[in-house]
Amino acid sequence: MFSDYIWSLKMEKNFDKCLEIILQKEGGYVDHPADPGGETNLGITRGTYEQWVGREVLDGEMKRLTKADVAPIYEKNYWLRAQCDKLASGLDLAVFDWQVNSGSRSSKALQGLVKAKKDGVIGPKTLAEVDRHDPRELIQGMHDVRQNFYEGLRTFETFGRGWTYRNKHTLELALEMAD
Repeated sequence: MFSDYIWSLKMEKNFDKCLEIILQKEGGYVDHPADPGGETNLGITRGTYEQWVGREVLDGEMKRLTKADVAPIYEKNYWLRAQCDKLASGLDLAVFDWQVNSGSRSSKALQGLVKAKKDGVIGPKTLAEVDRHDPRELIQGMHDVRQNFYEGLRTFETFGRGWTYRNKHTLELALEMAD
């Protein structure tokens, strides 16, 4: 029981650390006309925030979002949905960062790497398969699959340089965390 408590604290600490990394990458308010996500602040799109608060967001409200506003969204919609709290250090960041950037595609990529059913839902069978692999190899694999995905997008010419940098930086940080 006590070891479960310590493990839980470690994962919570990883969430905070991973969230800080992601918020640095996501930056502040943007509304780029070529971005299909539209109006975004701290990495949260207007649509995601409206769904979270259960109402239409008022003009200017997106510009005023704070870390305290978005942290619960990141935890519930991305970190916990992808079961990052049950992944090894470093692999949690690799999965979480791509989950934020591309949704369940991250979970499906992890499932593909471990030869689990690619349904986008990380459950006990996928986690058992993940545990049979070296986290560092999975981190590298996540990077490679993610990069191939980005390069196939029609918006790669516009956003590809930033995505490639983000993916490489995530790989480096995730491998450091895995040591």
